Amino acid sequence: MTCVETFETIRYTADVVVTTTDGYVLLIERGWAPFKGQWALPGGYVDPGETSRAAAVRELAEEAGVHAAPEELDQVGTFDRPDRDPRGRYVTVAYHLTVIPGTIIEPGDDAANAQWWPLSDLPPLAFDHADILDAVALT
Repeated sequence: MTCVETFETIRYTADVVVTTTDGYVLLIERGWAPFKGQWALPGGYVDPGETSRAAAVRELAEEAGVHAAPEELDQVGTFDRPDRDPRGRYVTVAYHLTVIPGTIIEPGDDAANAQWWPLSDLPPLAFDHADILDAVALT
């Protein structure tokens, strides 16, 4: 009997929930597929030799122009549901950062837009980002 092993390609990402002290969350409008034109949390791939926390800091600066020190981010959790991304298996570590109202944002990288949204009136979110936001509310 021959044993055939199958390995799944897993991609490693980091996402960031940035909230203000007065109840807003930073969302970016995706400039690329999948979910082009939809709103999502800032985030992206963890580069080789990089921690997920460092990737979260880098992606936040690249996509929204918000600069933070790694130690300012609190880990929310790991999200690894097999169907969370239509491109395949993506595992993300999510972080939370609280900033003051009026923090300036500027879309960049693959973000078509960046905007502060009231937590009480959010648009539909790409991927499982609503679940990540819910997890922040529980922490």
